[in-house]
Amino acid sequence: MNNQQIIDDSAEVFIGTYNRFPAVMVEGNGCRLTDADGREYLDFLSGIAVCALGHSNPAVTRAICEQAGRLLHVSNLFYTAPQSRLARLLVDNSFADKVFFANSGAEANEAAIKIARKFSSPGRYEIISLEGSFHGRTLATIAATGQTKFQEGFEPMPEGFVSAPFADLEALEKLITPATCAILCEPLQGESGVRPLSREYLKGIRQLCNQHDLLLIFDEIQVGMGRTGTLFAYEQLGVIPDIMTLAKAIGNGLPLGAMLTTNKIAAAFTPGSHASTFGGNPVACAAGTAVMETMLKPGFFAQVQKIGAYLNAGLAGLAGQFPQLATGVRGAGLIQALILTPVGRELGADIINKLFRRGVLANFAGNSVLRFIPPLIVSEAEIDKMLTVLSQVLSDLQP
Repeated sequence: MNNQQIIDDSAEVFIGTYNRFPAVMVEGNGCRLTDADGREYLDFLSGIAVCALGHSNPAVTRAICEQAGRLLHVSNLFYTAPQSRLARLLVDNSFADKVFFANSGAEANEAAIKIARKFSSPGRYEIISLEGSFHGRTLATIAATGQTKFQEGFEPMPEGFVSAPFADLEALEKLITPATCAILCEPLQGESGVRPLSREYLKGIRQLCNQHDLLLIFDEIQVGMGRTGTLFAYEQLGVIPDIMTLAKAIGNGLPLGAMLTTNKIAAAFTPGSHASTFGGNPVACAAGTAVMETMLKPGFFAQVQKIGAYLNAGLAGLAGQFPQLATGVRGAGLIQALILTPVGRELGADIINKLFRRGVLANFAGNSVLRFIPPLIVSEAEIDKMLTVLSQVLSDLQP
């Protein structure tokens, strides 16, 4: 079947929750995808920061196939070796002592919310997040998300969540009450326009948590697992959270999430406190182990930092070339954004669609930037090709 046949059939059976590109992806290799019509695309979206090692990565594929031929599922009534191996890698390479596995970022954040409440003193249940944040699509995680557009139509929201103005430490402190138990934030907000939080601001949040006996939760679902140039973003910030959530790239395409914390906090969860039938599935954990082992090889993160700087410089050059449409660049590692002018923002969706038609995948984030999150294995030649196509599109649209 070709693209249109599959799209037409899908339209009859799917609930309309997505605005999809008119392509049916059938094959991927490295930083490239191929659709059902045989057309090839250069992927600077990575399944929304998921396929960090690229499509059909040999080590990940081998781990999945070997584990699938051995054991698919037994539930968490039993131990499995892949789950144990991945948990050990996460603990040995982070601040954490303990891990809880889930199937997605939203589930990892649900686990973080629940353990923060259970650990805290009775009557302390409120969590402060930041405006512009995105923490998931479950009722609790959209309540924690600091963007009202995700909450519309689902009211009333679960109680116990408030959002502080972005990067305003004084305003955040004023929201702390005797009911507050934690502060939840992303070190870099991906969905609202690739907005990094400064080291000083995050250190200020850490100090507030220490001062008021609050837990600091870092949502590293999008920016963890090498995306910013280190295994975890917090490593670059001089701030250690009490709880951290991961998903997306940890499984390189398989559903997998994790909530990491310390021994002291982990003790709040006892048998029956929280669970997941599929969380830490053996095949997903085998994939996650292959991801971790690949990323921990010498030189991997140095290359991410180098190629991220190359992408940043290339986008900065385009910002200088098209000042009517773009004002600059921001990001870290291989999550980079071309910041659009008001005129550029009006054209943002059009730019993305024109890139798609020319075989380049990216997205328009926060109604303010073009976001580029390629696989971490992307080459300079592939970046050059993307920049050439983007330059052509901007040139065509320049007022």
